[in-house]
Amino acid sequence: MDRVSTVFGALSNPVRLKILFTISETKRPLHIKAVAKILKMDYAAVYRHVEVLKGTGLLQVFEVGRSRVLSPLYTDLVKQFIQLAKEIKR
Repeated sequence: MDRVSTVFGALSNPVRLKILFTISETKRPLHIKAVAKILKMDYAAVYRHVEVLKGTGLLQVFEVGRSRVLSPLYTDLVKQFIQLAKEIKR
């Protein structure tokens, strides 16, 4: 249950959901700088969120030269989770 709680904790942040959604909508991996630009956020802030997502295993970070490139894992599962959450009535 600790692992499940960690994953849901990572997904509970709207910025992290936006990061996952953004990188899952592209056909190729994105640089953290590109994600920061798309979300109109500071690179350092996005990087901190990326580290949390990486720690949960929801995305991979590859070093390409001095850049860090993001690649989503479990894309379909995350999209299904987002869709289910939208359908839940309050």
